[in-house]
Amino acid sequence: MKDRPLVLSDFISFLQQMNMAKENNSMAELKSQHNFRSFNQHEAAECPRSLSLEGLLCRLKAIEAKKDDKFANILNAVGEFGTFQRRLVALTFIPSILSAFFLFADIFVFTPQKPYCNTSWILAVGPNLSEAEQMNLTLPRESNGSFLTCLMYVPVDWDLNSIIQFGLNHTDTCQDGWIYPEVKKRSLINEFDLVCGREANTRIVQIMFLAGFLTGSLIFGFISDKLGRYPTILLSLLGLIIFGFGTAFVSNFHQYLFFRFGVSQAVIGYVISSVSLATEWLVGVHRAHAIILEQSFFAVGAMFLTGLAHSLPHWRLLYLVGGAPVFFLISYIWILPESPRWLMMKGKLNEAKQVLCYAADVNKKTIPLNLLDKLQLPRKVTSSSILDFRNDRHLRKVTSVMCSVGFAVGYNCHTLSFRIRELGVNIYFTQVIPRLMELPARLCCIFLLEQFKRKRSLSLTLFQGTLMCFLSLILPSELKFLSVLIIVLGGFILVASVTVFLIYTAELLPTVLRTTGLGLVFLAWAAGYILSLMISSQGIPILPIFLCCISSIMALTLCSKLPETQDHLLPESLEHFLPLTRTRNEDMLNEDISRDDVTEEVAKNTILNTMMMNMDRDVLSNLPSQSREEEIDRRTEGQAPR
Repeated sequence: MKDRPLVLSDFISFLQQMNMAKENNSMAELKSQHNFRSFNQHEAAECPRSLSLEGLLCRLKAIEAKKDDKFANILNAVGEFGTFQRRLVALTFIPSILSAFFLFADIFVFTPQKPYCNTSWILAVGPNLSEAEQMNLTLPRESNGSFLTCLMYVPVDWDLNSIIQFGLNHTDTCQDGWIYPEVKKRSLINEFDLVCGREANTRIVQIMFLAGFLTGSLIFGFISDKLGRYPTILLSLLGLIIFGFGTAFVSNFHQYLFFRFGVSQAVIGYVISSVSLATEWLVGVHRAHAIILEQSFFAVGAMFLTGLAHSLPHWRLLYLVGGAPVFFLISYIWILPESPRWLMMKGKLNEAKQVLCYAADVNKKTIPLNLLDKLQLPRKVTSSSILDFRNDRHLRKVTSVMCSVGFAVGYNCHTLSFRIRELGVNIYFTQVIPRLMELPARLCCIFLLEQFKRKRSLSLTLFQGTLMCFLSLILPSELKFLSVLIIVLGGFILVASVTVFLIYTAELLPTVLRTTGLGLVFLAWAAGYILSLMISSQGIPILPIFLCCISSIMALTLCSKLPETQDHLLPESLEHFLPLTRTRNEDMLNEDISRDDVTEEVAKNTILNTMMMNMDRDVLSNLPSQSREEEIDRRTEGQAPR
């Protein structure tokens, strides 16, 4: 028989035969097999220690999968990171800046104000009174001599001299609104008089914003998987134009709440869809770098907001000037591409080929016709729904783990931000310093992912961020400088954790349900934020500490069960989805097969040597006991067998 190349099926069948032989062996042969293993110990030492036969088989399967992944081959022909991909990454910068601007604008339009009752009625009898004289005659004072903010003297029909001589005695709540003599900037508080018993309205803003975040994560995640990344991003950008820029023209507080609800939906819709689009267009390290850059410009947008809010005197000007670049996003209708991976999964083969050819043309590349012709629809066009997160066991486990991590990160992030506000630090300091730290924190993720990969990086940053959050909660308020330092450091680490978490989640989820899964994960993040908001208002010191530890311990424990995704192919459908349940040996195997020095030839040669060694073992095991010992002695002494 002529020699033929060793194929993968030979190795698999051999492995199955080995397993059957192991099951049929009796306990009486264990001693002789132990002697044989001792005899071959020096031979086994020459092989890679951590490369098992199963590991090498999986390595060969991975190699074959990469060879058969026609889409990956086409992306290589298009160019891994050419002009088209660089332009795609650059297109995410402006929406990221504007998303951060609209997301954090509430912090600066609800600055604390000191109100006083409007007592302009006295100007009818004393039109030449100064503001100080007017307040002195019409406002009651506290025991320390300062004016009361929510009470006034009841108006009387006296002349000015009588009022000055006898004074006013009867007080009542403010009847004609409020004035803000000590305030130099116009904010929502003095625009809509959110003072003196109406302060709870500011908390309603947070509730409405989180409500939009919750509904938007579900709605836009579902729409993006059904209609595509391109239309969902355009819909999100339209929401930024209408509800973001349009906030400057609201006429009452209820309209402002509605517009904030719409903005939060648009922001989360854009984040989910843009991360998925970058994940599906880019390969290798370029994918992680693109998402990190997008998040870095999110930090730039927060710093841009801080500087603009400090310089502009009116909250409406803040929305007008800061939101004006949003109209540039109209051009995305013509320059934003669709995800070819999503088009393939939805059976739109021609559209996918057109998008790929356009990308190759921009990169000045040419896709070989034979390679493009090999691009075919999946055997079964995938139909998926949100019910798959309940029905598919592996998808359910992965989503549950990432939701627990998202909940812990959201809870810890808000707990830190609430803690620094408790310390009474200046609002601009609490925004500028964390945002300045946020930019290098996200960029450090590039080095972190290269050294520790996705799984270890997420565990490391989550553990350190939780530790900083715990320390900030147990430190007394008297140690203000140390507390602020720990909070800033904790925010730095948690920002890196959010970035790694976003990359990792996008790579874990299959293309057909990627944005829906991201929506569920952000839903858990918002739930952690809401719980932290509720607990912080209770004033129970031990409760935030307890939940901080419990949520993080649970997230870290579950995170250890996730598979590594770095240098692996993206799962396209539920059939290609990576199983979550892995043994310790499989985790070690993932480390081995990701190394570049384990090539296909090395794997095949090692399996061949293993096969020969096992054949010798089978021959010896069939010999009588005495003959077997003589044969082992001869091989040990280097003699030839009889």
